[in-house]
Amino acid sequence: MFSLREYYTYFKNRTFALSVGRSIGLLLISLVAVFYSTNYANLHASNPVTDILLSNTRAYDVDGFFVFGAIVMISIITAVIVSKPKYIPFAVQNIALFYLIRSVFISLTHIGPFPTEIPIDYTFLSSSHVLGTFFTGDDLFFSGHTGLPFLIALIFWEYKTVRYFFLGLSLFFATVVLLGHIHYSIDVLSAYFITYTIFNIGKFLFKKDHKIFLTGI
Repeated sequence: MFSLREYYTYFKNRTFALSVGRSIGLLLISLVAVFYSTNYANLHASNPVTDILLSNTRAYDVDGFFVFGAIVMISIITAVIVSKPKYIPFAVQNIALFYLIRSVFISLTHIGPFPTEIPIDYTFLSSSHVLGTFFTGDDLFFSGHTGLPFLIALIFWEYKTVRYFFLGLSLFFATVVLLGHIHYSIDVLSAYFITYTIFNIGKFLFKKDHKIFLTGI
């Protein structure tokens, strides 16, 4: 439950406030990194490859779930994180780390999209180069739609409702991107292993914020 009094208690602590500022700054840097890595991968994309699942299934029109589902997911993630101020530094820094590491993978992998990939085409996306970049489907390895909700489930693992909701959401988006041939099977499967590793790296790098997340200040 959102509480202004709780926010005041936390943010009057200078160390905590600085930590929140750093986490938001790191998140902005990570989004810039994803933007440039996606554009780079798009410009240098090679030929597509075969895929045991995609090569044996037809593509379905799931672009609405891919785009608007992601917008709804981000809104819910934001609501969960801001519901309690002690969640903010650790959760935001882990999300930033997720996108920073993902931008490295995107930059290293330039496989072209699968030939039957469904087109992602919405007016509000095509009118903005920035928004369009995040929903092109060119950022193949590894799947952010699959990995991000899984990361949130790991962060809030002790909260069963949140855990199961985001685990279900991760499986939902894994199904969506495969049905639309937006991601290769390896993009989806690897997302779970890489995201789990990122979460544990985050616990090591952000020890103090993880302690606040667990116990408060």
